[in-house]
Amino acid sequence: MNNWLILIPFLICSNVIALPQVILDTDIGGDIDDTWALMLMIGSGKVDLKLIVTAYDDTEAKAKLVSRMLQTVGRTDIPIGIGAKTSDVKINQSQWIENYSLDNYKGKIYPNGVEMMIETLRNAKEKMTLCILGPMTNIAKALEIAPDIAQKARVVCMAGSVYIGYNGKQGQDREYNVFQDVESARKVFSAPWEITMIPLDTCGTIALKGERYKKVETSESPLAKVVIENYNIWTNRKQFSEHESSILFDTLAAYCTWAEDVVEMKTVNLVIDNEGKTCPDEKGRPVRCALTWKDKEQFENTLVEILTHFPKP
Repeated sequence: MNNWLILIPFLICSNVIALPQVILDTDIGGDIDDTWALMLMIGSGKVDLKLIVTAYDDTEAKAKLVSRMLQTVGRTDIPIGIGAKTSDVKINQSQWIENYSLDNYKGKIYPNGVEMMIETLRNAKEKMTLCILGPMTNIAKALEIAPDIAQKARVVCMAGSVYIGYNGKQGQDREYNVFQDVESARKVFSAPWEITMIPLDTCGTIALKGERYKKVETSESPLAKVVIENYNIWTNRKQFSEHESSILFDTLAAYCTWAEDVVEMKTVNLVIDNEGKTCPDEKGRPVRCALTWKDKEQFENTLVEILTHFPKP
């Protein structure tokens, strides 16, 4: 048999393997971890990012931040939607978009990000992944307008605390993305889609230190440069050591849009109480939760590798 015939089954299989189609809903511009997560998704080559919608507070300023980032790394093919504005609070990376206008962006920007999210989901031929990295205001509004979108997506979210709180503390905490908009979180958790939740139990202790951080800090990769430039002008930068990152909560949720090999998933029935805690309860809805690590070191190494080896645009 000719050798090339042996390759045919492999080639056929390769052609039918499609990347997960992802909509990213992000409150980028608040905590810096969204910036790391966005660059991770772009550099991974593991997802087909169909739309980025900005969430919470000043969503137009956040759209400027996203658009300048995408332009810097050569990904203006990705559309941006401006989500529901909830305040005029100044973003924590405003210095990076001084004198930058949305008119500079060569790609598509949609003034109604919620509407575009609905349209993108409804037009999808296959079920999409909705990755939520902030308070769930946009998603709740989309569900109110178009409850049918719950049949068109699965959710991967950085949210909640099941058994472990901030900084690895034993015991449950109120987690920011939930308690900032409890009613929206409840609406998202009530919809009939599969939810994979990345709680503080695992993501609450992710930080790059020592050689890992240095590799990102000194890298010539455009992804790493975007991350470090924004980290260094981030309002809360001085709260962390010069030689390490802040806690990178959202990076694990971004990673779990295409792989779950570094964590143990367990289905837990959860309810969201009035304080915004995600509480185990037999009467709650089943949620797939990343409760423990399989290999945290592998995850951090992968994060560094992706951010530092992305070719220049």
